[in-house]
Parts: sequence; C-alpha cells; structure tokens
Amino acid sequence: MFGPRIQQYARRLAEMIVRPLAAIGMTPNMATLLGLVLNGVTAAVLASGHLRLGGAMLLIAGLFDMVDGALARVRNQKTTFGAFFDSTLDRYSEGLVLLGVILFALRLPAVPERTWIVALAYVTALSSLMVSYARARAEGLGLSEKGGLMARPERVVVLVAGLIIGGEALLVWTLGILAVTSTFTAVQRIVSVWRRLAHAPAAEASPSAGAGGVARADAVAAANTRRTGREGQGETVTPPGASAGAANGTGNTRGSRPSPRTIPTERPAQR
Repeated sequence: MFGPRIQQYARRLAEMIVRPLAAIGMTPNMATLLGLVLNGVTAAVLASGHLRLGGAMLLIAGLFDMVDGALARVRNQKTTFGAFFDSTLDRYSEGLVLLGVILFALRLPAVPERTWIVALAYVTALSSLMVSYARARAEGLGLSEKGGLMARPERVVVLVAGLIIGGEALLVWTLGILAVTSTFTAVQRIVSVWRRLAHAPAAEASPSAGAGGVARADAVAAANTRRTGREGQGETVTPPGASAGAANGTGNTRGSRPSPRTIPTERPAQR
C-alpha cells in the first residue's frame, strides 16, 4: 500500500538514524535479534492488558524492521543469509504479538467479544503468514511478488494505530480490518502468480521438473558412455530387458535362443 516514494524516503531516514549504531559496531543480524526481543516484550505487555502501552512498544519494535536493512546498507553487509534471517524472525515477531493479543482476550469474561478477538487474531496471524509464504513461493518459481494491499509494514501501522487510539474498545474492529485485508492480500498474490504463469506456461516451468529432466538426461548419457566403452573392448552387450544368460547363449526365453552380438576388439568405439 505504501508507494515507492514513501518507501525510499523511509529508507533514507533510517540510514541517517542508524549511522551512530553502525559506528559502535552493531551488525544487521544483531538489530534483527533485538527486534525479535522487543516484539516478545511487547507481546507480554499486551497479554497483561496494557494495550496502549503495548501499541507504543510495537511502534518502536516495528522500526527495527527498517533498522537492520539500513545497517546492512550503511555497513555494506548485505547478504543472502541476512535477508533470510530477517524474514524468518519477522514471522516469529508477528506471531508473538498476536499471541499476546490472544492471551489478553483469554483473560476477559466469557462474552462473545472474547471469542471474536481470539478468532480474528488467529485469522490475522494465518493470513499474514500466507502473504509472506505466497511471496517466498513465487520467488522460488522465479517470480517477484511484492505487491498487495497489506504487507507487513502496513499491518504494523494499522495494529499500532488501533491499539494506541482505540485500545480495548476498538480491538475487535482493528483485528477485523487486519484479518480481512491480510486475507485479501494473500488472495491478491495467489491470483497474480496464477495469471503470470497462465500467460507464460513454458517459460515458468517448475524447477523440480527441470531438475528431474536434467537428472534423467545425465543418467542416459552415462549409460551410453559405459556401453560404448564396453563395445570398444569387444565385450558382449546385453540388450535392455534381456537376461545375462540369454546374452551369453545359455539362457532360453520361451524356446528361443537369442544370439549374442559381439564386437571385434579391433573395431574402434563408435560414438
């Protein structure tokens, strides 16, 4: 939902903020771990019932989603593992925060509102995971899929605003918005990948199928190489499906005795 200009401005601002952290030796992975710890503390605060305080802490913890990437750019330490590590811990962070909301709901009296909070928090967590999984699976197929209405930064902003402004009074509505928009975003990405693959079925072949085809081709080439080598040495070649006895003239297949095919030793190997 946030446009490229807003994202670019946020990156520049984050790089300015993290330069002192880079100067004292903080690494991107350290910032990622610190963000996970802050989200865990936020979850504990939410579970205790302090929703507005938890919303403020979530805002601070959410900033570390930009800090680790900014540190990687400032320190020139962008790595593939760093991106994987950050994305994986982000899923844990989001799950911890929503777990805190569920634990808060379980402390409420047995009223319909409690059931709605638990159900909507669960749907939000599940849909958030599916949004990220759809992107990861698309990238595994060679596609870039970063679009959609409600990515992680937008979800954090909506939850923070709902917790700080509305607290418990608007919690059901906040979670309802997150559940609906996160599910919609997951469906958006699924449909986007389906359309792109439908228009280019040959170019977007499955990596697993391609690997299998290469493996079969290598196996056939290796078998042909071994067979050519034996022919060059004058050995008797057993046809595919025939027994060793039939090839040596001692076997009998349904009353017939196939004659062996012997290649003279002086004959050069054929390719």
